[in-house]
Amino acid sequence: MTDSGTTYDLVILGGGSGGYAAGLRAATLGMSVALVEKDKVGGTCLHRGCIPTKALLHAAEVADSAREGEQFGVRTTLEGVDMGGVNKYKDGVVDRLFKGLQGQLKARGITVVEGEGRLTSPTTVQVGDTTYTGRNVILASGSYSRSLPGLEIDGNRVIASEHALTLDRVPESAVVLGGGVIGVEFASAWTSFGTRVTIVEALPRLVPAEDADCSKTLERAFRKRKIAFKTGTPFESVAVTDSGVQVTVAGGEVIEAEVLLVAVGRGPNTTGLGYEEVGVALDRGFVTVDSTLQTSVPGVYAVGDIVPGLQLAHRGFQQGIFVAEHLAGLAPTPIDEAGIPRVTYSEPEVASVGLTEEQARARYGDVEILNYNLGGNGKSQILKTSGFVKLVRARDGAVVGLHMVGSRVGELIGEAQLIYNWEAYPADVAPLVHAHPTQNEALGEAHLALAGKPLHFHD
Repeated sequence: MTDSGTTYDLVILGGGSGGYAAGLRAATLGMSVALVEKDKVGGTCLHRGCIPTKALLHAAEVADSAREGEQFGVRTTLEGVDMGGVNKYKDGVVDRLFKGLQGQLKARGITVVEGEGRLTSPTTVQVGDTTYTGRNVILASGSYSRSLPGLEIDGNRVIASEHALTLDRVPESAVVLGGGVIGVEFASAWTSFGTRVTIVEALPRLVPAEDADCSKTLERAFRKRKIAFKTGTPFESVAVTDSGVQVTVAGGEVIEAEVLLVAVGRGPNTTGLGYEEVGVALDRGFVTVDSTLQTSVPGVYAVGDIVPGLQLAHRGFQQGIFVAEHLAGLAPTPIDEAGIPRVTYSEPEVASVGLTEEQARARYGDVEILNYNLGGNGKSQILKTSGFVKLVRARDGAVVGLHMVGSRVGELIGEAQLIYNWEAYPADVAPLVHAHPTQNEALGEAHLALAGKPLHFHD
């Protein structure tokens, strides 16, 4: 066993979103940093999650545009989808961002250690035969695709999201197990490519973590797109055949398809990494932390998907930045989990920040609700999209929840999160001038209406 010969200010175990963000910010603040990563820096988000998935979804949008050009007076047809070409485009996006990230890490003097790391004490991480010592340690080991007990993912007929991103063909048919964010995004993209999709979800509605009105509107849109879904329907078993899969759900119904995509969420990568042996407290595999993201072991922090809560790359970024600033003595403001924006990039998109109506009623009792239909928004009509902006307000108080459904509404979430996080009242937002015609106007008009002075308001 050898020592690296250097004591770093910070050793980070995991080079995904949370880990590299912590490293970049810490280095900017003058700290010496060692970043340990067993695969490629950028982690799941860059290589097997957010970025390639959204590239796939953009290709699906292009396919829809080609198929539907006639409604805009443009004579186009969709001759087919070349998955080799789609994958080349997708991989090109990932490669460019990966090279840029590598350059950033090098430019800021961060020592990138390639190999599988293991926490061996509150101040040391072992990689192979070498020990790296840090005055503080951040655990950022990320997550993996979950399955269900007895459901084996073979990477061929029964696949997880990382396998779905590397398919060399468009499946003729697919069962998607799980109606959360990952499931509905792949269902949306595959449908645009021509796959017959059936979503199976055990809970009563699609995107069950979102506001109930968002689920209803998304389900209505999916019916229109002929995406089949079965909610309140637990999975029972799958049989792999020569031609695909036979999926049995509650009640004995059997659904046949070419592939089964298992999209039942992600689990924390914390097994076999030495966490418990060093005394880091876990809860169902997740690392428990205090308001500063410090674990039960002083000097050891945790960020990203291993920390209970939303498993989102931008949450990991912000947590990494927070810990770096905390260690530098800058006293950053603790992160409000409800203030983290959430976007599902299906067609239509779902975007939200803050509390759902149900959560707000539980917290505040008396609330005000405003639903602004995108039928009154000029740009949405140009795009031929439908949906709404929903505001949830504590009675006579601030706006505590914003929920949106429609094409491209994910691009509106920046303003929405400012409204929530700055605890704005409708009257604070109503005087702001929104450019016309934009979808951002829908946010402005919703606040105008809630402030008692509606303009283009359609029931």
